[in-house]
Amino acid sequence: MTTAGIDVPGIFEDAGVMYEAALERLAAGDVRDAAEKAWCATVRATEALVLARTGDEPHTSTSAGRRLRAVAQSDAALLPLRDSYLVRQTILHGECFYHDYCDAAETERLIRETRDYLAEARRLSA
Repeated sequence: MTTAGIDVPGIFEDAGVMYEAALERLAAGDVRDAAEKAWCATVRATEALVLARTGDEPHTSTSAGRRLRAVAQSDAALLPLRDSYLVRQTILHGECFYHDYCDAAETERLIRETRDYLAEARRLSA
């Protein structure tokens, strides 16, 4: 799908909604669900960034990550975001959500820092 049928700002807005939901779940003490919602926010922001940069929307987190890595090969400014994406995929999604191994301090830090990931993805999409 191309940008003609997709609203990049709307995808970023959805990422923000997911981030707020992550904070709500964290405040409620549900770290595992908060981690997955923060991961979802990360994926949505990455989808918007890739769409803005390439004109094609990734439809899975794997595709979003793969396309982010490809775009980062031609723009070094994206390398820190690429690295952060992979860390979030491993820790928030894989370890915490799927395997219920949620190191409290590290997981909470990554959840809260999702705000920074979203802001950087938005900035780099311009």
